[in-house]
Amino acid sequence: MAVQRRLDWQSLLAVSLFLWILLVGTHVGARPANMSASKDKSAANKDDNEILPPDHLNGMKMELDGHLNKDFHQEVFLGKDMEEFDEDSEPRRNRKKLIDIFAKVDFNKDHSVSAKEMQRWIMEKTEEHFQEAMKENKNSFHAVDPDGDGHVTWDEYRIRFLASKGFNEKEIAEKIKNNEDLKLDEETQEVLESLKDRWFQADNPPADQLLNEQEFLSFLHPEHSRGMLKYMVKEIMRDLDQDGDQKLTVSEFISLPVGTVVNQQGQEMDDDWVRERRKEFEDVMDSDRNGIVTMEELEEYMDPMNEHNALNEAKQMIAVADENQNHNLELDEILKYSEYFTGSKLMDYARNVHEEF
Repeated sequence: MAVQRRLDWQSLLAVSLFLWILLVGTHVGARPANMSASKDKSAANKDDNEILPPDHLNGMKMELDGHLNKDFHQEVFLGKDMEEFDEDSEPRRNRKKLIDIFAKVDFNKDHSVSAKEMQRWIMEKTEEHFQEAMKENKNSFHAVDPDGDGHVTWDEYRIRFLASKGFNEKEIAEKIKNNEDLKLDEETQEVLESLKDRWFQADNPPADQLLNEQEFLSFLHPEHSRGMLKYMVKEIMRDLDQDGDQKLTVSEFISLPVGTVVNQQGQEMDDDWVRERRKEFEDVMDSDRNGIVTMEELEEYMDPMNEHNALNEAKQMIAVADENQNHNLELDEILKYSEYFTGSKLMDYARNVHEEF
């Protein structure tokens, strides 16, 4: 039912973004997933689909399809250590890891985490995601730069892209060389047109229709480029802005298509989803509290390196677990609310806390 609701909502979005989601896919944790073109794909080219811009960007508050990133708090708290926490892990081991993280966040070592300390930590973890994206980009860039000249043409990219989708690479290359019709299905053609638009957006002036490694990073990860961040914001605004005034109202941000809810279970699930989006819109996105989110506010909201956003996020994260209302986090509080911070619920969280710390 959750998948059906998500697909129903995506039907409102532009075809290009919708198709990106179909091709990239996400698993239940909203983490990016690679989809093979064929079952017998070799390990050597297992990561071919990393050349496709992902819908999910780590450390970003919103997906490219306009959905809220459900893992955002965990991503900016755990950074690259996020995958180490899962429900099947040994609770005592996870508790020890969380205690170690708390000690690192507690920069002044007073056994309490302030909003400023959490802000500093969030910025560090966001930078970790940036570094990881840059590392992955090197591999992806080399995969689409067969002659190793440090530049990739649109033709080189689309040959590799179509090959990763199961098309014969030599045949495609020959047809492109001879300007022949590629005879693509409508869905693949739509995806290519969307990618081509994004490709040229990533081509920094002077536009030469070639992408170097840095420009290719912007193509795959628009959060790394101010210009591409603006482009991403325009795309999201276009898809959610129903009246075309380049502003978002709360009703536009939370609207669901007629017929989405088919039973009581679906109604309750959608009610929760709407409440989450309304809260995010009113408490975070609408910075001047006037009931409207402008293009500028959306860009500020989407900017992962915005220190003001990081401080607000830090305050919200602290408020979730701040049981003694002192506006700081103590170790027992963060352990008690471990599921919010790590996705892993720790049993007997308070046992031996002080001894282990």
